[in-house]
Formats: sequence, C-alpha cells, structure tokens
Amino acid sequence: MARDPKQKGAGAGTDAGKGSGRAERSGQVQSLARALSILNTLAENGAGMTLTGIVSALGLAPSTVHRLLTTLQNERYVRFDRDSGLWQVGVQAFVIGNGFLQSRDLVSIARPYMRKLMGKSGETANLAVVEGGEVIYLAQVESQEMMRALAKPGARVPLHCSAVGKVLLAELGETEVTRVIKNRGLPRLTEKTIVDAAHLRRELDRVREQGYALDDEEHAIGLRCAAAPVFDEYNEPLAAVSLSGPMVRITDRRLPELGALVREAAAEITAALGGRGPNRLAS
Repeated sequence: MARDPKQKGAGAGTDAGKGSGRAERSGQVQSLARALSILNTLAENGAGMTLTGIVSALGLAPSTVHRLLTTLQNERYVRFDRDSGLWQVGVQAFVIGNGFLQSRDLVSIARPYMRKLMGKSGETANLAVVEGGEVIYLAQVESQEMMRALAKPGARVPLHCSAVGKVLLAELGETEVTRVIKNRGLPRLTEKTIVDAAHLRRELDRVREQGYALDDEEHAIGLRCAAAPVFDEYNEPLAAVSLSGPMVRITDRRLPELGALVREAAAEITAALGGRGPNRLAS
C-alpha cells in the first residue's frame, strides 16, 4: 500500500473534536464529510497534492488525513504517485461522476449540437449548469485554433461575470438574482466585471430581450463569450450552451453572429431534450 513519504511523524498532531459538534448537529457523519472534503480538495488541485498540502488546506491532523486517504485509496477514489509524492483523484471518482452524467443524459444529447456549433463558429463550445450559486461546466468541444479558450469540465465560475451565468440567472428570475447578490456578492474579477446590482439587473433585462448573454472580458482579460439557455419540458432553464474565444477573433462585429449561433444551438438542444423554451428562442 502506497504511503506518502512526507508523512513522518504524522501522529504528532490531533484534531480531536474539530468540527465534531458541527457535524453532529447537521446530521453529518464526520468521517464521511472529511473524506469528501479531501476528494473536493484534490479535485480543485488537478496536478495532485502532498499529504502536508492536504493537511494545511483542511486543518486536520496528518494522522486523520492519512487514514482517510488510505481508505479512499483502497476503494480507488484516490491514488498515490510514488515518483512525485502526490495524492491525486482516482479512477473510481471518474466512474461516479460519469454515472451522474449518464443519468441526466444531457451531455450525450447536447454534444452533437456542440460539435456543430464549434464547426460553424470555429470557437470552443461549452455546456454548463447552475450548481450551488455558481456555474459548473459539464462538457466542452474545443476549437481547432491554436489560440483557444478552455474551461475544463468541473470548473466553476461566478454567475454575474460569465455569459453562461448571466443567461441562466436572467431566466431564473428576480428572486434568484437577489439571493445571488446577497449570498455571493458581485466580486470584481476584471475592470469590466459588473459589480453594481442595478447595473446587473439592467444587463439581465437586455439578456432576456435578446435571448443570449455576452461576457466581454468580465471574467478574464482577453476572453469573450456568448451563451444561450437550454430549457426542460417545464419551460425551466436547465443549462446553457456557449461559445468562447479570444478577443483577437471575437470582434465587436462577430458578437451578434455568435449570439445567433448559440441561440440556434440552444433551441436545437432544447428540442432534442423534449423541452419547451420561450418563443424568442425561435425568433
């Protein structure tokens, strides 16, 4: 069984009682919650982490973290690379994640339309959903250009400064807009990020009117995106499909063209899912 070579003296610390009362009050199983926190931390650091790094990130005792890592390793949820001394997400975590995607079937249905969208535009096509007050990317079809935008599946971005986030926020309604502003705030990521609530609401009104949203360097300098919403059978926003690329190719003149392309793709995915979108998607 692989052991982290940096875990000498691991039993020296203790986290007895840390978070135990909180876990008990919330009905959580403490060891399970801690194991899941390790998986989440490793997922956010794709290259891998040392035992020391995980301990530092989570504030747990080295002995506790190593015991949980060993259990997760036995079940193949994590793996240890002896050469680098790093713990990484294991194959079983992929199996579980793939099971989620298959159960929704959203990605497999959307992917052919994403490929067509990428082919028509030459830019990277993305599929994203709202989860926990953020946007999470589910799938991507990469542009064939040397310079291209990448948002790997599982990546998260704020709602207020991304095209996929704004278009879904616009469809979710005022209650959700208010909740996001209250709970998440409007942090500034670039000079163009919308950080004023009134400005954001005006922007969302415009998004509803035109049927697509734009990200004009609001999330990252030099990056532009266009996104449109995908709806379910209850006329509720289910996901968003987007195009993203560098400003050098996505000029002001191309923005309306890309907006029309993502609207078309979103309407096709909605129809393929048996969904029903507002009339503006077909206009």
